[in-house]
Amino acid sequence: MDDAVGDHQSGRDVTGRVVVGGEALVDLVPVPGEHSVDQGGDPALRPLAPRLGGGPFNTAVGLGRLGAPTTMLTRLSTDAFGDALVARLEANDVDTGLLQRGPEPTTLAVVTLDAAGAARYTFHVEGTADRLVADPGELPADTAAVAVGTLSLVLEPGASRYAALAQREAARGRLVSLDPNLRPGLVDDPAALVARLDAVAAVAGLVKFSDEDAERWGRSPQDVLDLGAGAVVLTRGGEGLTAHTRGGGVVEVPADRVGPLVDTIGAGDSVHAALLAWLAHRDALDRDAVARLDAQAWSQALASAARAAAWTVSRAGAEPPWRAELDAAT
Repeated sequence: MDDAVGDHQSGRDVTGRVVVGGEALVDLVPVPGEHSVDQGGDPALRPLAPRLGGGPFNTAVGLGRLGAPTTMLTRLSTDAFGDALVARLEANDVDTGLLQRGPEPTTLAVVTLDAAGAARYTFHVEGTADRLVADPGELPADTAAVAVGTLSLVLEPGASRYAALAQREAARGRLVSLDPNLRPGLVDDPAALVARLDAVAAVAGLVKFSDEDAERWGRSPQDVLDLGAGAVVLTRGGEGLTAHTRGGGVVEVPADRVGPLVDTIGAGDSVHAALLAWLAHRDALDRDAVARLDAQAWSQALASAARAAAWTVSRAGAEPPWRAELDAAT
């Protein structure tokens, strides 16, 4: 591993900040072990409980729990859900200085689980606060990386604003990390979405996406590298994680496990957070530093991300691990 990265230990203080831009919403999640008696116990009709989530929101919480300086950029409703979202960020050491507020409702995601615990989502997004985010202007001076993705790059007008922000900050030398996390049923203009994702990937130092995202985007990891991305991490569910690097190297690690699978909500977000935290704790939130990572470094980074996902899927809803939980396992 390159000395500029390898000489730093995971326990050191972090100076570079990650600004995470994107949606914060409420997941309506099936209550474990409960069924609707008057509907014949149909698992699709189990009682639902609100849980705070959204891909970028979960990533920010995950980074905060892993000790990486993090700021959330989004627009939140002034309703009770919006207040709860702010409180959760603050409780997890996420800076809220870039939050915008407005009277629009909070986005809702209705979650159903299949027999294996895999989550499927139905979104209620019309006129909601998070898609109306405005350009924040100058980011905090200590910002080293900007992470964008998921619904926020699908739903206009916020999608174009986040994409423009990512391209602007990349031009200023900041690492851009992209997590497309595409959801079926929300894409009105597939060609425009592909063009937007391609443009962000072209300036990104890191792209993290799933095998399902690859199919929906129509891009393989090599395609994304060819667009200009510095490195690509592909998540493959129970098959593990794979890093594809510009030098041609491919590194794989298996999926991890810390307990019985409860559901997969937030697993990919935990991977994204853990990868960025791993880089942050090694002063490697930099496109060139990511490009210099060797196979040993990628194995360590992917193993940390796999363990973070394992903690998350062992708990109901998007509950990423704390740093002490990951450190205890290493």
